[in-house]
Amino acid sequence: MVKKQHPWVFESSIVKQNKEGNAGDLAIIFDQRKNEFLACGLYDPFSPIRIKLLHVGKPVNINEIWFAEKLQQAYDLRQDLLTTDTNSYRLINGENDGLPGFIADIYKDVLVVKLYAAIWLPYLHIIIPKLITITNCSAVVMRLSRRVQQLPELYGLSDGMVVHGTLENEVVIFKEHGVLFSANVIHGHKTGYFLDHRENRRRVGLLSKNKTVLDVFSYAGGFSVHALANGAEEVTSIDISSHALNLAKENAKLNTVTGKHHTITIDAFEGLEQLIKQNKTFDIVVIDPPSFAKQANEVTRALKSYVKLARLGAHLVKNNGILVLASCSSRVTAEEFFEVSENAIISTGNRYKILDKTTHDLDHPITFPEGAYLKCGYYRITKK
Repeated sequence: MVKKQHPWVFESSIVKQNKEGNAGDLAIIFDQRKNEFLACGLYDPFSPIRIKLLHVGKPVNINEIWFAEKLQQAYDLRQDLLTTDTNSYRLINGENDGLPGFIADIYKDVLVVKLYAAIWLPYLHIIIPKLITITNCSAVVMRLSRRVQQLPELYGLSDGMVVHGTLENEVVIFKEHGVLFSANVIHGHKTGYFLDHRENRRRVGLLSKNKTVLDVFSYAGGFSVHALANGAEEVTSIDISSHALNLAKENAKLNTVTGKHHTITIDAFEGLEQLIKQNKTFDIVVIDPPSFAKQANEVTRALKSYVKLARLGAHLVKNNGILVLASCSSRVTAEEFFEVSENAIISTGNRYKILDKTTHDLDHPITFPEGAYLKCGYYRITKK
């Protein structure tokens, strides 16, 4: 797996180790047969993924120049996105940009760094200044995963700490394809917003002019707001969190909209069943749930949930309407997700035509199997 440049070496895979290491120590991996340099990575004594790989192949110097080149490569990869009317993007996508466990998101002129591993703490004094130079950001906020927050040594850092510049407001207003949104970079989930669905949100928006739209698991209204900003006649947002729906309403108000915006605070499954009983139908139904399978033993239950959602969604789409089904469960493959979803649509007595199937937006590159988690299908539903 190392030779295939998979970025993880689990503790159970290490045959021999010369000594214990501290978080962030450079670990050199030797080929078991040839006893030659194979790869190098950062050692993590706090994780079953004991070594996060940085480089495979001929020996290199992991120094300031190496980090600078890596960060610049990531920035260059996002240039097509930055030519659009968008000022929010993921600059560093962890393993997929060769920096495992390191996330860096930009919201307008605020850089939010989130660490999922202690290995990066000794290198922040090198990486942060280079990120500031590349992005010309005015402030840098440090976010730490729960696991990292529990570590004994955090180099004086804490979750939500501003480590560079001045943050005028913890809520930052940003644009994606001309549509305004807000992100709470101090207390918001992840780094403040979910950027991976950007292209799918834009797409739904373009399909929504003069249409009625149902946005299920709407959270802060990503799909809802794009639909409204693009002239949807009426949008209904469903989420179990009243706080999230308040964010959705506030995000809608940031834009010029003429359509009606309804919110329903309810469990999504229950809400969908209620709408069916009320004989409600919509031109477009978007169902984008949170991850249903964070562990391998949750996959079977997750697939059953996707089946139920696809069935409920198919009932709520008007004849010749569009059903958009998404999954962010990394343990559920795209093949599994699309198969159970399409079979579920057929089981309702409806026919479907596949309009498209998509993955992450371009600022979330995929370089190893586990890095591919987001899948989204667009279906034209024909009623029998």
